[in-house]
Amino acid sequence: MSVSESNGMMPQSPCDDDAPILELKGISKRFGSNQVLDNIDLTVQPGEAVALIGPSGTGKSTILRIIAGLLAPDQGDIFVAGQQRQGLIEDANDPVNIGMVFQQAALFDSLTVQENVGFSLYQNSDLSEAEISQLAEQALTMVGLPNICDRYPAELSGGMRKRVSFARAVIANPKEAQDKPTILLYDEPTAGLDPIASTVIEDLIRNIRGNQGCSTYLIVTHQDSTIRRTADRVVMLHKGSIQWMGHIDQIDHTPNPYVRQFFNASIEGPIRVAN
Repeated sequence: MSVSESNGMMPQSPCDDDAPILELKGISKRFGSNQVLDNIDLTVQPGEAVALIGPSGTGKSTILRIIAGLLAPDQGDIFVAGQQRQGLIEDANDPVNIGMVFQQAALFDSLTVQENVGFSLYQNSDLSEAEISQLAEQALTMVGLPNICDRYPAELSGGMRKRVSFARAVIANPKEAQDKPTILLYDEPTAGLDPIASTVIEDLIRNIRGNQGCSTYLIVTHQDSTIRRTADRVVMLHKGSIQWMGHIDQIDHTPNPYVRQFFNASIEGPIRVAN
């Protein structure tokens, strides 16, 4: 991710709104005998916010990990800004910056907040300690957490840890190319939070998008308010396949039985409840 030296924000980048920023074609993934993803096709446009929804274990987080380049599909092709990806993220030179916010924040307990936020820069850049410290402070200020660089994760609330993980996802080396668009991937960012903390995170997601120029994101969530407040489009998955996709305004009107059952929290319908 790119954080400008002046205000801690990702620089605004020009995007071709007519060309997809992300395309998944025929993506399949199996773990042992479990077919987690089965021939998934998904196209995302620049600046679009897509919510991936569905029951647990239906492949939503697996899609994020494949997009992030952390996991390779068994079959299918991935195109990032029109460029086909070969291998995992360390093998690729994507024309897009991709950052991921994990469900459990995934912070290192033995590192300070600053060290967590700047981890990728400490590992992969030649920036000085002072430069990384400044970038970390800017990113933390952006997510509403100034002056906590010296704290440790154990000293933070669950909502604060989530926001630190947001700062880590958007920080980057300002010496690298500044013209790349950005994709952010959120894996259940409001899971386990109370309604007020969830609202803070939802507002933060919207604010990051609204102030970053051409910023695109995919979000995995089960929470109704998060879906409605952060998404433009909804993709419903079940048993590794896309069962429905449509604009957020359509979710209360579609006759699709999977969507109806999911949003009504009903035990009756095509989604079978595990005993």
